[in-house]
Amino acid sequence: MNMSTLLKPTVLSIGLMSVIGCTTMQTAPKDMSNSATVYYNGNIITMEGDQPQMAEALVTQAGKIAYVGNLQEAQSKYKNAAQINLQDKTLLPSFIDPHSHFDMVSNTMGQVNLNPPPIGQVDSIPKMMQTLKEYKVDNNIADGDWIFGWGYDETQLAEGRHPTKSEIDKVLPNNPVYLQHTSGHMGVANSKALAMMNITANSKNPAGGNIARIKGSNEPNGLVQETAMYPFVRNMLEVLAPNQGKFFEQTQEYYAKNGITTAHNGSTARNTIQFFQKQADAGKLKIDLVALAGVSDLDENLADKNFVWKTYQNGFKVQGTKIVADGSPQGKTAYFSQPYLTPVPDCEKDCRGLPSVSQDELNEMFVKAYARDNQLFIHNNGDGATDMLIKAHEYAVKKTGQAADKDRRTVPIHAQFARPDQLAAFKKYNMVPSFFTNHTYFWGDVHVKNLGKKRADFSSPIATADRMGLKYTNHSDDTVTPVDPLFTVWSAVNRTSRSGKIIGKNERATPYQALKAITSNAAYEYFEEDSKGTLTPGKLADLVILDANPLTIEASKLKDIKVITTIKEGQTIYQRPVQ
Repeated sequence: MNMSTLLKPTVLSIGLMSVIGCTTMQTAPKDMSNSATVYYNGNIITMEGDQPQMAEALVTQAGKIAYVGNLQEAQSKYKNAAQINLQDKTLLPSFIDPHSHFDMVSNTMGQVNLNPPPIGQVDSIPKMMQTLKEYKVDNNIADGDWIFGWGYDETQLAEGRHPTKSEIDKVLPNNPVYLQHTSGHMGVANSKALAMMNITANSKNPAGGNIARIKGSNEPNGLVQETAMYPFVRNMLEVLAPNQGKFFEQTQEYYAKNGITTAHNGSTARNTIQFFQKQADAGKLKIDLVALAGVSDLDENLADKNFVWKTYQNGFKVQGTKIVADGSPQGKTAYFSQPYLTPVPDCEKDCRGLPSVSQDELNEMFVKAYARDNQLFIHNNGDGATDMLIKAHEYAVKKTGQAADKDRRTVPIHAQFARPDQLAAFKKYNMVPSFFTNHTYFWGDVHVKNLGKKRADFSSPIATADRMGLKYTNHSDDTVTPVDPLFTVWSAVNRTSRSGKIIGKNERATPYQALKAITSNAAYEYFEEDSKGTLTPGKLADLVILDANPLTIEASKLKDIKVITTIKEGQTIYQRPVQ
């Protein structure tokens, strides 16, 4: 699969017919009137229940699912309906994105791609520097203007380290430059960028962050981690803000191309929330968009009487609040109860990563949110951060007098290295962990090296979570990895690393479990199980048609399944071009 194309959205044409192999299949007509459409002769997977259930026919009408069941009965009840012969293709509820960064996907369209293969081509620091140099020339960037890059990964560079400010200075001496790490939890700035953000040898590390230094001195080497990178990210968003509208439609098309009709935006600033709502009110949303507000705005958002939570307004809603509790496991800033097994930059002993907030701060965030029934989504990669999350929950329920197992659906985002006892706490407290199995491919080998086989093998433990009866989802965290849901299914089922090793054989999910994580369970995460996630009469006609059946195809080929058609409330919003 050429994954580099997944990160370069293009304007997509919605055709009336699609040629699939040697056969032809009609696409769904617009379905917002009372006219009905019958789908038949395919693998119609309802996603209802704990085991796969199939139907002969599905009928949509007025933007909703009207009937699921027997073909003869469907055609009898809906005599004048349009007929869509699926020709043995597979029909599912469309995919729901449990966690990605819609705005960052848009922003990458104004940055240089520094990803390693298979997403990009940068596998060494010299190649990175050449790519930056060419980007300035190709895009006619004037001296003094900011240049941003994204996706570099030191674990996949030949040198096995981060680039430095001096290396960037040599190729771009006249521009401030900031390069975002693939994890989104650190980056490297050149000398001009550091100066513009007032980072000097006299700068102290902020709480929960690190300014890396040139060995033997206090001089910054360019790497800024966790909270130390926040000024650079805020600046990047401000500089790229004028491009928001330009790339908004293309970003939607990117999600629709991947079969997604409900997208996600993590940690959204108030001005970006206003931008999204403005686009929605102008009728520019073709998919639903769910945003999380940033915790730094929690007091202001809760005090704002006009701020609307958990309710769609023209296809956009703010679901809850995002907290970042720790960092990145591959970047060695995720917070663990036991140390990393390999050296950690700027750490001499007991190197367990960085909590992004103190326990007291996290406790108070939970109290404020729980007191106002504000759903919380907490970034927690390491088990140390997960311990903090559970303690904060327990503190908040005592402080507010609420039931510990209230149906608030707190979401631990990533929860990659949650221990079995922590999974039991998630179950006890009705939490909905959102796992990240793509890591087993992209950084599984790195995790074995840095954390040991036992911890790596139990990362994103979907199989165990399912046996425990947990509701769980599974996400891409795009721009960290591509949003492609079929790749997410492949990674959950196979757990195969870049080197071909299996990372945690016992945690391999079944294809059905992996599909639940991006359909029925994902709807549950957003309190939308009554309207989305399964093929059930009365729910929205949000559908996806695939060229193969994920339940029966060879497991190694799951990532090669193609989205043929994406349908939002009965309307085709993506049709795969004729090949």
